[in-house]
Amino acid sequence: MARVLVVEDDHFVRSALIRQLTEAGHAVRSAGTALQALREVAHVPFDVVILDLGLPDLDGSEALKMLRGITDVPVIVATARDEESEIIRLLDAGADDYLTKPFSVGHLSARIAAVLRRSRAATAATGAPPVLRVGGLVVDPRRRHAELDGRRLDLTRREFDLLAYLTGRPGVVVPRRELLAEVWQQSYGDDQTIDVHLSWLRRKLGETAAEPRYLHTLRGVGVKLEPPETDPLP
Repeated sequence: MARVLVVEDDHFVRSALIRQLTEAGHAVRSAGTALQALREVAHVPFDVVILDLGLPDLDGSEALKMLRGITDVPVIVATARDEESEIIRLLDAGADDYLTKPFSVGHLSARIAAVLRRSRAATAATGAPPVLRVGGLVVDPRRRHAELDGRRLDLTRREFDLLAYLTGRPGVVVPRRELLAEVWQQSYGDDQTIDVHLSWLRRKLGETAAEPRYLHTLRGVGVKLEPPETDPLP
């Protein structure tokens, strides 16, 4: 059983989700606006939030950013928007998963179970992760802090996750499928998702695909992070 918050402004859809999720054994509360959702999350320790994007008071993507400012509770976005760029933006903004409307309650229940498994596995992990150092790159997963040559990097949530995962495997070629599974928590997806985030990350590391320093792409194989080569001594 999970404590679920359903954020949906359509009364009929909200009522149906509450009934079906309750029948599935979950403890369900609901909100019809973004502000109501924020108040609920501030006072109730939910296990997962189902967030509709078409809210009357605030766009769901903005509500997602505000939720991420106060809690790490897993968020599954329910949206009628199926453009890949929009989905990438939502996942990068902090969504843990998404469902495209219309969807069945069975599909939703399966996504809830998958998100909870990942969340509980992370919670069960013991010991603080070590600070990672590769060349002038320093990544602290616990504090979610990254520096390059002493300068703090301003990274989005997904950029940080990608950088931390690669920094933890220096010199290892990581297949794209592994990045999708471990960083995006998806068993399938488009390579463009990875390419876009690598491009943004390279820009913040002061490099390009044509002139890489830390991030190296092996076409058709994967991505490798390693320290830049030092200039030979004269």
